[in-house]
Amino acid sequence: MTDYPGFSFDVTKTVTADAEWPGAARRGVLTTPHGTIQTPAFIFCATRGAIRGVLPAQARAEGTQFVLGNTYHLMLQPGAEQIAKLGGLHKMMGWDGPMLTDSGGFQIFSLGGGMGAKEIKGNRGDSRDPSLLKITEEGASFRSYIDGAKITLTPEDSIRIQRGIGADIILVLDECTPYHVDRDYTANSMELTHRWAKRSLAEFQKESGGSAGPQALYGITQGGVYEDLRRESSEFTAAQPYFGYAVGGCLGGDSDEMDDVVKMAMAPLNAATPVARPIHLLGVGSVRDVWNGAAKGIDTFDCVNPTRLARHGSAYIRPGLGETENGRDFINIKNARFRDDAGPLDPECDCATCTTVSRAYLHHLVKASEINAGQLLAIHNVRFMNRLLEAVRAAIEADTYAEAWKFWVKG
Repeated sequence: MTDYPGFSFDVTKTVTADAEWPGAARRGVLTTPHGTIQTPAFIFCATRGAIRGVLPAQARAEGTQFVLGNTYHLMLQPGAEQIAKLGGLHKMMGWDGPMLTDSGGFQIFSLGGGMGAKEIKGNRGDSRDPSLLKITEEGASFRSYIDGAKITLTPEDSIRIQRGIGADIILVLDECTPYHVDRDYTANSMELTHRWAKRSLAEFQKESGGSAGPQALYGITQGGVYEDLRRESSEFTAAQPYFGYAVGGCLGGDSDEMDDVVKMAMAPLNAATPVARPIHLLGVGSVRDVWNGAAKGIDTFDCVNPTRLARHGSAYIRPGLGETENGRDFINIKNARFRDDAGPLDPECDCATCTTVSRAYLHHLVKASEINAGQLLAIHNVRFMNRLLEAVRAAIEADTYAEAWKFWVKG
């Protein structure tokens, strides 16, 4: 068994199963060399070494526990060697808490139409981006969007790059299959991912840590929307000496299909492990999906939406408040109805934005294209996601999961 010094995961509470919920939701404490995380938790994307619009101290002030660096973008600029030279990404960006990096696979394979318009995790369209050149047993070849240079990322490269970045938790390289491919392609891709996973693990076992200290490795389950493949991939992943797991790849075309896919992946992971392992759901973070994912035993989530929505003038609001439309969990502050609204952005929120400025002021800033608008909205969206996960944890502790779900999602 691979040793993970400085890391542990302890489940402290699980909910009682009933007719509505399976009883898998759990409270836990995930310990890393850079601090502990109360789970379930949200991981905020610091894609290029920055949470857009939010400084590390501001993120901390709004309850943030965990951030995520993007291996694909960071390997291209400024590069893993430069990050290591500066003491690792923690030191470089001024974040002293837990950090995770993905493998780079999601971004690379989405270049090839990996996230189609019908897929819940993306809407890039189904056309192939010429930046992705080919996928072979060796790895994935693509052209850098920085200078056009041809790069081949192998499983070993991905681990070495993540060593240089220095995150606490790192991931194996996987191929992310698109929604529109058939079962045979998905099966072949899954088998390639499994072979890459073994190579990633072998490379990880060569060294004891990264540029910022000890690291732990997560495996990734694939299998698309196919139940037998999801089961096979989860069983394979659970059999490897990983510290934790991530549910990745295509999760279906809508939230209902995603619920089914996550359930497929989670059953073998929960059943096959003699001790609890932390489980991450890659790229998912809506209010509904967090509640439904945590109900199945997911411990951490990540999504770019908190800061992306802020850049487009939108702010999270609890759907149960009745202000959102069409199943959304956010409002667009650019809408004319906010022009004279002197109330707080979110009447339930205690963030630095909601306690200081009005909707009308934010409407003005967005319409005037002031940079402060994105920052103020991002701060609120960060706090909202942290409040959401605080509510999930409280509901597990109190064993009131069904009531809390209804309050947040339905009102």
